[in-house]
This record gives sequence, C-alpha cells and structure tokens, in this order.
Amino acid sequence: MRRILLFILPILIIVAAVFTIFGILQVRFTEENFMDDLKRKTKAVAESMELSVRYALSNNDLRLVNRLVEKFQTRERLQGCVIYDRDGKILAITEKFSDWKQKDKPYLKDILTTKNPRGALEKFQDYSIYSYTLPVLDDEGNVAGLVEVMYDTSYKFTILTELWQRISITLIVLIVLVAIISLLVQRQIFILPVTRLTEWFQHFQKGEIDEQHPISKKGELGKLASEVEQVALSLRVARRTVSDEAAARLHKTETWTEAKLRDLIHAKLGDNAFFVVSNREPYMHVLDESTNMIKCIRPASGVVTAIHPILAACGGTWIAHGGGNADKQFVNSKDKLGLPPENNQYILKRVWLSKEEEQGYYYGFSNEGLWPLCHNTHTRPIFRETDWQIYKEVNQKFAQSVLEELPKKTPFIFIQDYHFTLLPKMIKDKRPDAIVALFWHIPWPTSESFSVCPYQKEILSGMLGCDLIGFHVQSHCNNFLDTANRLLESRVDTEKFSVVRFGKETFIRSFPISIDYVQGKNLKTDFEQINKLKKEFKLEGKIVALGVDRIDYTKGIAERMLAIDRFLEKYPQYKNNFVFVQIGAPSRTHIKRYHDLIAEIDELVDKVNWKHREGEWKPIVYLKRHFAPEEITPYYALADICIVSSLHDGMNLVAKEYIANKSNLPGVLILSRFTGAARELNDAISINPYSIEEFANSIKSAIEMPIEEKKRRMENMCNIVAENNVYRWAGSIVTELTALKKI
Repeated sequence: MRRILLFILPILIIVAAVFTIFGILQVRFTEENFMDDLKRKTKAVAESMELSVRYALSNNDLRLVNRLVEKFQTRERLQGCVIYDRDGKILAITEKFSDWKQKDKPYLKDILTTKNPRGALEKFQDYSIYSYTLPVLDDEGNVAGLVEVMYDTSYKFTILTELWQRISITLIVLIVLVAIISLLVQRQIFILPVTRLTEWFQHFQKGEIDEQHPISKKGELGKLASEVEQVALSLRVARRTVSDEAAARLHKTETWTEAKLRDLIHAKLGDNAFFVVSNREPYMHVLDESTNMIKCIRPASGVVTAIHPILAACGGTWIAHGGGNADKQFVNSKDKLGLPPENNQYILKRVWLSKEEEQGYYYGFSNEGLWPLCHNTHTRPIFRETDWQIYKEVNQKFAQSVLEELPKKTPFIFIQDYHFTLLPKMIKDKRPDAIVALFWHIPWPTSESFSVCPYQKEILSGMLGCDLIGFHVQSHCNNFLDTANRLLESRVDTEKFSVVRFGKETFIRSFPISIDYVQGKNLKTDFEQINKLKKEFKLEGKIVALGVDRIDYTKGIAERMLAIDRFLEKYPQYKNNFVFVQIGAPSRTHIKRYHDLIAEIDELVDKVNWKHREGEWKPIVYLKRHFAPEEITPYYALADICIVSSLHDGMNLVAKEYIANKSNLPGVLILSRFTGAARELNDAISINPYSIEEFANSIKSAIEMPIEEKKRRMENMCNIVAENNVYRWAGSIVTELTALKKI
C-alpha cells in the first residue's frame, strides 16, 4: 500500500497544485470582469439620471426628485439612489437605503470642489456596496447637486463561491480519475506480473508445478523472473541431493547424533517440509525496563530444551506464540526470523495473541483446566466456557498459520503438548495428506479423572486427528487408550496400540524424551565462575544440594523445603556443613494458585532459614528469577546432589541435564518415583516426595554414599542418557511413522 501511495501521491499533488493555481487565476479574472461590468452599469445609470436631476434642481421640484429616487425601490441589485443639493445635503434617498443618511461621507466635499465623479466600494452595515457619485452641473458649469447610485455587490461572492465549488468538484473528479487510471496502469504493468511471479515461485518451491515462470516480456522484470527461476530450481535440486546423500549415510552410524537425525529427516522426509508447533517459543526478545535494552533470552521450558536441538540439526519451521514484549521488532513482513540469532539454522514464525486470547487460552483453559486435570497433585481444575471458546479460537488461529506454510507434498507437522488438542483435526480437515504427530509432554490421567472435563469428546476427537500420539511412558499410553475406549465412540486395537475413529487410525506410542547429552557433556566447566558462586553464597567446604525448577505446584518444591527442615532436625551434625540452592523461575503468576505458591515457598524458606541459621550460615539459598541455560551450568557442576521431587511429572529433563553436566564429576541424583525419568534412571535415589521422613533420610544417604558408588551410579546413568538422547527420541518418532507407512 505504501508503494502504491508513493507512486500515485506525487502525480496527485502535481495535478492538484496545477488545478488550484488555475482556479485562483480563473476566480481573479472573473472577479475583475465582474467589477468592470459593475462600474460601467453604475456609471450609465447615474449619467442617465443627470438631465432629469438638473431639471428638478433648477426648478426646485422636490416632487420630481422624490419620484426619481423611488424608482430604485423595486430594483433587485440597484440598492438605492441619493440626490444631494449644491451643499451636499440630502434632498431625497431611496427608503430601503435610509440608514445611509447617518454614514460619514467625506468624499462629497472633494466631488463638490473638483467636480469629478467618483466610484468606490463602501462598507455599509454588514456588507459592501459599490457607490458611484456624479456631480450635476448647471448651464454656467457650477455644481447644482449630486447624484449617488449604489449597487449591491454581495451577489458577486455568491458567483465566486459557485465558481469555486465547480472548480473543487472538477478537481476531485480529476484526482479520482487520475488515481484510478494510475492504479490500473500500475497494476497492469507492475503488480500483476509480480503477483504472478510470486505465486509461481511459491508453487514451484513447494513442488506443485514444474513449468517455467509466466513472465514472457523482456526487460528488467523478465530478467528478475529468470533469476528467481534459477534460484528455485537450484533449491529443488539441492534438496533432492541432500536427501539422497542422507539416505546413504544413515546406515553407516549407530549412535544417535545430531548428524544422524539430520540424515534421517532428509532421507525419510526428503522434500517434505518439517514443522514444529508449540506455545512456547525457543527465543524471546524482551525489553529490560531497568536498562532500556532488548535482550534475547531462552525461556525456561522442557519443550524448548528438547525441540531446539532437533530444529537446529534438521532445519524447518517452528511456529509458536510470540510472547516477548519486543518480539515484533525482530520479525520480517511474514512474522518470521532466523534462529539461533548468531547462527541461523531454522525459521521461527511467531503467532500474535491478544491479552484476552492469552488469558483465556493459556492461563485459563490450558493451565487452570488441563494442567491440574492431568497432574495428580490434588489441585482442582477450573473449566470456564469463555476460556474454552477462546482456546478453540486460538487453536484455529494456529491452524491457519500452519496451513499458510504447508507445501503441496506431504508435510510433517510435529505438535507439542496440551495447548493444541484441537489443532491436529483442524489441520487434517484442510490437508488430509499432511502427517501430524502430537507429543504430550505431561502425564495423561486415568479415564475417571479425565471424564470430569466438560469438553472431553471435542478434545479427544481433536487429538485423534493425529497419525501418531506420543507420551513419555507406557502407563500414559495405557491411560489414553482406556480414556478413548470409555469416553468416545471408537475402536481400540490393543495389539497395534491404536485408536480407530470414523475410519481414521491413530497410533499411540511411548517415546521417553531426553536432552542433547553431547552438548551438556561438552560444556566447559567454568571453574572461575564456580569459585565466584562459592564465595558469593559462602559455599566453600560445604555439601551443596541443588534444585532447578519452574515454580509450579507439581514440582514438589514445598515438600523439598519441609524435607530439608526435617533432615537438619534429625541430623544436626550437618548444620553449617550443608547448603541447599534452589533455582526457581516464576511462571503463570497471573493464576492465583501460582501466586499463592510463590508466597508459600517464600514463607517456608524464611522459616527454615530462621529455624536453623547459625551465624552467617543459612541452609537454603533461594534464587527466584529466570536463568538462561548457560547460567545454570556452573550450579550443576558445583552441586554434590541434585534433588528432583516432582509430585507428578511427564519426564523431568532437569534430572538428565544434571547427569550430562556431571559426566566427569561425582554427584548423586535424588529422584521422585512419580517422574517419567524414574523409569529410566534406576541408579538415582528414588523417593516418595510426600513422605518427608523418607525424603530426609535420602538426603543423608546421598551425602554419605561412598565415592566409588557415586561414580558407578553416575556412570550408569550417563550411559543411559547418552544412548537415549534427544536425537534418538526424535528419530524414533520419525522412524515409527515410517514403519507405519505414514511417510
């Protein structure tokens, strides 16, 4: 639109300026002609009365004088007439012009003296008139009297106004015609060819057409079209070459690495585009109000931790909610940007939500409804109809955003988590050829628990639009199959582990999610930073335990504080020797349950520290802020113990991050048996976080565990995390779809 205005606006300005100047000249010319005509008429009337007035004055015939003046009473534009004697006194005046008597008329004296007629515009009451005064001379040439004729000039302004109106209307019509013609010309010679070229390029790069570009004309536009055609062809050939090479390399490596996953994606998907959809974006641009500087941060999210390495390895497009307050400043016209910022490896497309949408879809239905519904933490889920309607609208908005990007050939859409239960069906309704997989990052409840949801059928129907649904552990798969069997008209195949509804089959599988073990292992231990932290928090010579969590009631942070309190009560010998560092990232603070939880944890920390504090030592260091991944690394390195006490968790990647960072260092992991990670990490110290006594004893066991046993356990867990890394997780999902002949 701006380009069209830049093209048309100068033309319109020139046309308007030229026409305005012409109008001003036309009005001035008309006004001058009007005044010349008025002067001639007034002079002619006055001269035609001269003989009659001379006769009446010479005979002192006042009756004749009055009759001469009265003739002007019915004239339309001749306002009136005044007859004066030789001394300039009024003898007769038109009645409707009687107020003229009171007007000061200094010009009469000059006319009586010079005997010259005089014509001029005069102000009378609220308007102007044209006055022409003619001296009447007797036979000896002396002034016998004066005749003054007045003409109304107000109609002159009416004429000029009408003229301006005609000029203005003509100008508007001319501008509209010029604008329309300019638009048509621009559309014909520029917009239509470029639009056709753009549409061709979009279809060509998606593999929908193979013919040459539609721009046949020569010139600069034709040259541009030819260059675009060459780029599109090169991209297609390059994709095919990469796919073939990847297929050849795939069978040469056994360990799942970034390169092997990249080869798998290229070999199995080929030209098929790879899309990831999540609520949380991998990078946020946030304005720091204290410094007025914009920061690019990685949000605290297990989804981001898992998915970012996959997109970095394979490329593709990540579609997510743009939640940073400065996000809009860093996207292009299509709301996209390359990531990571320092080395673009994939595309992020941001979807914008209003505050009302974010409140209803994210804070409301997702996190006050589905989140507590799926976690066994005795928190009552809240379902509001308004939240549900907004949740549906936002899912539709994401569906539209995804559909805009899909190529013609079968794309692969990998949807993340409970925010998008309706999205799979919405995509499938429009693109039944698309391959849609959903990974559910949180637990799936029992059918009895899920049945309290008033929108159970819509949610299940939406999810079963997928070709594949993944959960962390098999028990969650079992719960989902049982839920679909009990609450929905469908057929559950327990041998194939699938759900068939309306002829559409959805496979249910467990895929234990993990991390990029190699990246965690290769992070350099910054001993300078570790020593700095030890000095800052007085950790020198202390046994350090660590907790890293997003502040959430499912993470068992309050139970952790109570266990530390009980540990110090039972084993006071560890006072002044033990310090627990809790890193907590506040989240969802708009929800009352989370707001209350923060206050509860603050109170517990203060209580435990007050109760056990000795001198400068305090048992708990509570760091309540967002930490970037690289900031947490030194804390993992210095921690002798990592405590993961989730009350209910899908997997929990903090446990695996700690193991990756301790691959060359001794350490002990205390892990809740209610996490998905507990199914894999059997060498961790398993706890029931609800049993405070057991929890406290486990802390003592972790401290007193022999160093050789610590090393053995950590080595075993390192091998498990290294083998079952995030690339294996993603590769398993793609491989599963391939085995099911979905790709």
